[in-house]
Amino acid sequence: MTKKIVYIEDDLEMIDLVKMILNRRGYEIIGAHGGQKGLDIIESVNPDLILLDLMMPDIDGWEVYHQIKAKEKSNQIPVIIITAKAQAIDRVLGLQIAKVDDYISKPFRPQELISSIENLLNRNHN
Repeated sequence: MTKKIVYIEDDLEMIDLVKMILNRRGYEIIGAHGGQKGLDIIESVNPDLILLDLMMPDIDGWEVYHQIKAKEKSNQIPVIIITAKAQAIDRVLGLQIAKVDDYISKPFRPQELISSIENLLNRNHN
């Protein structure tokens, strides 16, 4: 069973890059260009995991995250924040305060992303 991952990001090149990395690992990646589109796709696809950028023009990533966690249908889906907002305080806010499942800073190594995804998917299906 192929795992579905929704990647919500405003940079189409980043979506393509992540698709390329993760398709090779057998994941189905659905790119969502912007926050509102991401929320709509999550509603229809019900993914196994969500990758989420924080800085987007339409709806900021934290708002998207709160909407995901507010809905019963999506509040159990693991979320990995992928962002250029890489200061220590942002990471603490993400992991400790907002309780995101993981926080990856751009630029990242492909293996870092793959390890994070595999850890979360394995943790959630045991």
